Amino acid sequence: MTDPRAVSRPTQAVVLAGGQGSRLRPYTDDRPKPMVEIPGTGTPIIGHQLTWLAEEGVTDVVVSCGHLAEVLQKWLESTDLPVSVTTVVEPEPLGRGGGLKYAAARLPHPDRPWFATNGDIWTRFSLRDMADFHAERDAVATVALARPRLPWGAVRTDGFGLISDFIEAPPSTFEINAGVYVFSPEFAGLLPERGDHERTTFPHLARERRLAGFTIPQGSYWRAIDTAKDLTEAAKELASHGR
Repeated sequence: MTDPRAVSRPTQAVVLAGGQGSRLRPYTDDRPKPMVEIPGTGTPIIGHQLTWLAEEGVTDVVVSCGHLAEVLQKWLESTDLPVSVTTVVEPEPLGRGGGLKYAAARLPHPDRPWFATNGDIWTRFSLRDMADFHAERDAVATVALARPRLPWGAVRTDGFGLISDFIEAPPSTFEINAGVYVFSPEFAGLLPERGDHERTTFPHLARERRLAGFTIPQGSYWRAIDTAKDLTEAAKELASHGR
């Protein structure tokens, strides 16, 4: 018997892949950030993302390109992909919100919900569960939340100010925006033509209690690939966990 919730689960997604990736140089001197290979996999970040999206029921993806767009487009055109991919290139810088709106206009089903992800996120968790969470709360937008490990060691002190313990790379006490989203069909119409939706659309939806936060389940893998150190850490985690 078909799960009735599956009807509301997105089968389309936008990948925002237009960033400069300046903190990942020299890797991004000749390719956009999503084209940087995860060491030991032979596959760029966006390849892992498209595989994950396909595993979660997505069939159509719009990739928003920018920096060195032709490199990404050439790889997409020459690779056997698990989803149908359309690429768009902003005619001018539109900001994160404007870029998202521009890409969403090319989704094949504007009357249905959709996923979105930043192009530098390497993760694995159930998008189906996130979509169900979104639908159950009647949200217009749902943001995935992660609790990353801090890059520094921490200390614990007692009531007298004496150090009682050292903790290597502890998890953050705060949840952060994990760069993965579920959006209802009306969300695209709320996005700015240019500018940052996290300073306009998201605060507006939060005031209306229509913005939800889905905590990525404990034990699920999540990492933003921002620096060369992130690539090194990802390779170590890949080797130790067989991901």
